[in-house]
Amino acid sequence: MSAPVNGKCKILGSPVFDRSENSGMGMLKFLLLIAVAYGVLVAFVYLMQGRLLYLPNLPGRALTASPTDVGISYEDVSIDTADGVTLHGWFIDGRSERVLLFFHGNAGNISHRLDSIRQFHALGLNVLIVDYRGYGQSGGKATEKGLYRDADAAWRYLTEDRGVSPGDIVIFGRSLGASVASRLAARQQPLALIVESSFTSVPDVAREIYPWLPVRWLSRLNHATGEHVQEVHCPVLVVHSRDDEIIPFHHGEAIFEAANEPRVLLPLRGTHNDAFLRDERVYLEGLAGFLKNLP
Repeated sequence: MSAPVNGKCKILGSPVFDRSENSGMGMLKFLLLIAVAYGVLVAFVYLMQGRLLYLPNLPGRALTASPTDVGISYEDVSIDTADGVTLHGWFIDGRSERVLLFFHGNAGNISHRLDSIRQFHALGLNVLIVDYRGYGQSGGKATEKGLYRDADAAWRYLTEDRGVSPGDIVIFGRSLGASVASRLAARQQPLALIVESSFTSVPDVAREIYPWLPVRWLSRLNHATGEHVQEVHCPVLVVHSRDDEIIPFHHGEAIFEAANEPRVLLPLRGTHNDAFLRDERVYLEGLAGFLKNLP
């Protein structure tokens, strides 16, 4: 038997239970568990963001091909950075005075960029492509400052070791590499800068992907292409796909707006990783037109 006692239910021979109080304690424990899990996630992202951003082991560091596989001769090059890291790269002779200094995207290494090497070679350009520290056969470990040092070393190699005039160098950067390229172009005086499929900054794109994380507070990485291009004083070509599913098109538009004149925006169709191939005719015509109009 049971009888009400002050609005509570008392079972004979047992204590009084307050169901609302018990439910409240359960909710409090649940919220506390959620808060702890969120805190652990935030700490993980803060501590591991370098490993989350730089992906030298995806799909792997081993070189799987070379320019000879697409009928192009090349030269292996070794470049030492100011902080003692040895970088590996390729120099492709296009029988031209102009050299395209190629900073590739995040995952993979230079052996995964043969399609681009083929395209640039077809445009009559010499190409220097290097792997960042920690990528491919390059030594060291990837960091933001380290990647910037790698770019500086590649520039010195071209201008000092190979005697290339700065006015004959076109700096090219794709995705993550665009931040490296634009920073270098802001500090040097190249012939031109090409920015392809890039984000305005790491915090900007992270905020869109993870709106539930305090990315502005968490981010120790910047790679601010949108800020770097404001300091570039050479012709700038911004290439971006309207269909980019990883870095939305509005990032390309914002970078274009931030760049100084003369500047050109080249929209493509296709995904983040294949627009330069899927829309190859528009891409090559756009690059050729931009290069033709350079002084």
